[in-house]
Amino acid sequence: MSMRHGLPAVLAAGPRYGSRLRTDFETRTGGTWPLNIGQVYTTLGRLERDGLVAQEGVDEAGRALYALTEAGRAELRAWYARPVERAGPPRDEPAIKLVMAVGADGVDVREVVEPQRRHVAQALHDLVRQRAEALARGPEHPREVARLLVLERLVFQAEARWLDHCEARLLRLTREAEPPSGEQPGH
Repeated sequence: MSMRHGLPAVLAAGPRYGSRLRTDFETRTGGTWPLNIGQVYTTLGRLERDGLVAQEGVDEAGRALYALTEAGRAELRAWYARPVERAGPPRDEPAIKLVMAVGADGVDVREVVEPQRRHVAQALHDLVRQRAEALARGPEHPREVARLLVLERLVFQAEARWLDHCEARLLRLTREAEPPSGEQPGH
């Protein structure tokens, strides 16, 4: 998620100071995307520079309050209306590791796939457990619904059968490259 839009989405509910904005963002995302406070203030500075937020006084503790401007509200409405584009393939470390292993001397690709598969299976198990716990509580508050939606997205990502597909493809390619039984290579 773009912080350029995530923070204004929280500010749409009213002015906030930086650490409250961070807390509210983390609450709204079900605690799945923790923010660094420096990231919050850097983003607020850029949003202010671009005319999307403005400082609107201070609270009783003397903390600067930030609020959306009309331009910020228009930008937020436009963001909600736009689909998220999937520009180019993401930099996916397991995919990069796998393609680097293919053809590398002394690397059995199956030995690269299997630990990743175990890791994904454990992550999926943990996510499914968290989702079941969230469902058992009966999500009624928007914060709980948000966490459930994020968990479901993460479960869907973890369920991807990409590693199984890669392993099957590599096995087929290996079998196709082998000479028929009893025949020597090059004959």
